[in-house]
Amino acid sequence: MNKKIDVISVIGPTASGKTRLAVEIARKLNGEVVSADSMQIYKNMDIATAKPTTEEMCGVPHHLIGFLDPEQTFSVARFVKLAGQAAADIHNRGKMPVICGGTGLYVDSLLNNIEFAEGDTDEELRKELYLKAEKEGVQSLISELAQFDPQSAENMNTGNVKRIVRAIEIYRTTGITLTEQNRRSRLRGTPYAPVKIGLKAKDRQYLYDRINKRVDIMVQSGLLEEAKDFFKTECGKTAVKAIGYKELEPYFNGSITLEQALEELKKQTRRYAKRQLTWFMRDAEIKWFDIDTYTDVKELDEDVFDYIGRKLKK
Repeated sequence: MNKKIDVISVIGPTASGKTRLAVEIARKLNGEVVSADSMQIYKNMDIATAKPTTEEMCGVPHHLIGFLDPEQTFSVARFVKLAGQAAADIHNRGKMPVICGGTGLYVDSLLNNIEFAEGDTDEELRKELYLKAEKEGVQSLISELAQFDPQSAENMNTGNVKRIVRAIEIYRTTGITLTEQNRRSRLRGTPYAPVKIGLKAKDRQYLYDRINKRVDIMVQSGLLEEAKDFFKTECGKTAVKAIGYKELEPYFNGSITLEQALEELKKQTRRYAKRQLTWFMRDAEIKWFDIDTYTDVKELDEDVFDYIGRKLKK
């Protein structure tokens, strides 16, 4: 039996400091970072997605960042394939794969080695379901899904219409529910032995203040100019969902003020962080570190490195 691949996973809500910590872990353990962010995959969408800069990468190679045109769509199935290839390549070169990102579905699907029935598609059915969501609301799709896959329906977020549509489509085209598909995938086992590190704040307001400050810094760094350029492109169904662009569109159209747009952006980012935490808190294997209980990042890093060292020795 082949030995499983050691990987470090750094997860948590937006603005919690995942990127910095992942880089520090990679530097200490001779590793490379594999991004698990559904928006950082796109080219030119740098500021809105908080894509790490060259300086922030500190010479550590990063994978699956800025490689796809915004006009193209992307799926979790494709992520699992590409991230799996990257992790295997890093491991085979004698280095440590460090998975870093806040897209929970991506992280879980990769580490649990979930296999997706990517080929079973029905474009007409897909159009029909999106139309139903427009006319009757997203909840109508969740209610439909609950009739044959109540477990998936319970875990669905109304903001992720694409995933709800996909769950219905999988069942209609294969006769197998998403829940059953995931169960079968888990029976195959995973090639990974992950050490899961989570960053959060004991005081939720502390995290929200960091989010608000990050938005202000994004604006100073050129977010408005980047968003204007984005709306000139034929953006794909996945890329157009990026928080940081859609909230600014009403401002560009002249229907709200810049102050209103930025307040909406901050609010939606805080809500996204809350959804991220809800997703990740279900995983009992994650070791959480509260960033607001440390006087500086060096103290945090010491505790994290100590934990990783103990886990890797087992």
